[in-house]
Amino acid sequence: MKLAGKVIVVTGGAQGIGLAIAERCAENGASVALWDYQADAIAGALERIGERSPRAQAAGFIVDVSDLAAVQDAVKATLARFGRIDGLVNNAGLVADAQLSKMSEAQWDRVIDVNLKGVFNCTRAAVDALLASTGAIVNISSIVGLSGNVGQTNYAAAKAGVLGMSKTWARELGRKGVRSNAICPGFIETPILSKMPVRLIAEMVAQIPQKRMGQPREVAAAAVFLLSAEASYINGATLEITGGLTL
Repeated sequence: MKLAGKVIVVTGGAQGIGLAIAERCAENGASVALWDYQADAIAGALERIGERSPRAQAAGFIVDVSDLAAVQDAVKATLARFGRIDGLVNNAGLVADAQLSKMSEAQWDRVIDVNLKGVFNCTRAAVDALLASTGAIVNISSIVGLSGNVGQTNYAAAKAGVLGMSKTWARELGRKGVRSNAICPGFIETPILSKMPVRLIAEMVAQIPQKRMGQPREVAAAAVFLLSAEASYINGATLEITGGLTL
């Protein structure tokens, strides 16, 4: 089992890609800490993990990643529960789309606060624990952070910033034994896409050589690999999971 004995924190771990990552980590022997702001979703996620991996240890913590004090409390609570943190998956994110001329300051601030500042908050708060365990960081960015997208100035800026932080941490922390890598999913079939018009989704799928959207567990498989010792010499990398969309 690739993550046997490890403790992995997954932010936004109660649904979508985050839940898929938490499930795969548990299946691979890890204890999992789900950080999410939705109590009901956390309860459902823990039940699902328990059903699929009865021997796995999993706990949920209500956290708003944009609130540094709350994140610091979550680190303390996670360490009190599990004693260590071996991996951090920064997955929590949201969208608030609008074209530039119509994007409000509130839309900009909320996306930047969660998708960019939240990644900083969680990594800054957990870095000492990660250094103590020579752990690994996996940041979930997006293909939008590489190529941009109409109506997503805020999201593109945040996800591009996540890539910059990932590489910076690879340089800063790599010499101390902590690896930092990023994953850029393309169009993955998650609740975040449910707000998009069917016509637009069809147009996007038509651009993908594999002619389908990706599944959360396909992203999760890559995250487990990057967290594991099998990826011990991978640091500062950006892995695209897009079905060939960028070709």
